[in-house]
Amino acid sequence: MTRVQPIRDKDLLQDMKQYYKETNERNYILFLIGIHTGLRISDILKLRVRDVQGWNIILKEKKTKKYQEVKMPSELKKAIRQYVEDKPKDEFLIKSRKGINKPITRKRAYEILREAAEYFELERVGTHTLRKTYGYHHYKKFKDIATLQKALNHSDPAVTLIYIGIVQDELNALQSKIDW
Repeated sequence: MTRVQPIRDKDLLQDMKQYYKETNERNYILFLIGIHTGLRISDILKLRVRDVQGWNIILKEKKTKKYQEVKMPSELKKAIRQYVEDKPKDEFLIKSRKGINKPITRKRAYEILREAAEYFELERVGTHTLRKTYGYHHYKKFKDIATLQKALNHSDPAVTLIYIGIVQDELNALQSKIDW
């Protein structure tokens, strides 16, 4: 099994946002939530309109059973405000076209991300790519591994550095300096 990677390039992130915005509004919101909050895909998929009415998303994580509160940055809040206008409060945010008020599946979320990955010729992309992208850019901006570790609910800072690809970046940089 290949480990998925974060999207490191900020210009590519902007291009991907534009791609999703132009092709499917629901998928655009899925992408934005993932890269701006660091929530796991299982938690994103269970969000309802009522969960994003304020500035903070408050939820009980499916994996850890811990409560998590995430403040939405203005880009995400603005997009969500437009997206949920006139939607009922109990409607799933990332709603499937199948059934009555059901979220898309994890499999469908993966397919949505893989379609864009193919379009942009990216490898090693999956549902965790969104969460890792959030973590990677948070770390690059703030260099605060302790806070990021808490945000991602990891048990150890070393786990977080491996998870977001920083350790691999450092190994690659050192490997490229070996001169035989």
